[in-house]
Amino acid sequence: MISKAIIKFVHSLELKKNRNRERLFVAEGPKVVTDLATVVRPKLIIATPEWLTQHHAEIQLWEDTQVCEVTEEELRKTSFLKHPQQVMALFPMREEPTTPSFSALPSHQLCLALDDIQDPGNLGTIIRIADWFGIEHIFCSKETADVYNPKVVQATMGSIARVQLHYTDLHQLITALPSETPIYGTLLDGQNIYTQELTSHGLIVMGNEGNGISPDIRKLVTRRLLIPNYPSDRVCAESLNVAIATAITCAEFRRKTS
Repeated sequence: MISKAIIKFVHSLELKKNRNRERLFVAEGPKVVTDLATVVRPKLIIATPEWLTQHHAEIQLWEDTQVCEVTEEELRKTSFLKHPQQVMALFPMREEPTTPSFSALPSHQLCLALDDIQDPGNLGTIIRIADWFGIEHIFCSKETADVYNPKVVQATMGSIARVQLHYTDLHQLITALPSETPIYGTLLDGQNIYTQELTSHGLIVMGNEGNGISPDIRKLVTRRLLIPNYPSDRVCAESLNVAIATAITCAEFRRKTS
């Protein structure tokens, strides 16, 4: 049995201001909840008897976790999804590092930078792509969609547990990097990505869905890349979806540097 107060509290976390105040976010579905629970202990589990029985051993280890057993109807009333699956949970937000040392990461490993990505689905998919290609850190402009938006969390399919996002001033981040750090950007005036020499470290900048990389950040890109259409003289779509472009770009980096 779940109380109306808990349902109301869960629903309140759909808003960013409430998530930031409570330092909690919502995750739904067996895959997302299970992956997250391997790295951070949930504060609240809302689940059907079937899920609770299957995960009885793990739950016994979560001494401070509140557990609510619910019917499928109660789960539907609490969930943000049209078709919820067995379980949802509240997790504490990951705390940002207290030192700026993370800003040096692109100088020795491959990282992504997202310049005002707005669509939650795109952001969640990019996190999932980063996880697949072993990219552990993503730097986001402050106008990029919130990683803890329920739609973003759902779209990551659990990858949010393994990829860390840092919200920062991208201009300041890039200008603070050592001058030899490669700054890649996907641009229409770039060089064919399939013919370029790529590195196993650096920063790959992906731009806004409608406007691409902003002018201030574009000036800082030192290696401009283009994903060419085929054949080059054929009339085609104006651009690629940013998540698809990220997947193609990451795949080519890993193909050439692994």
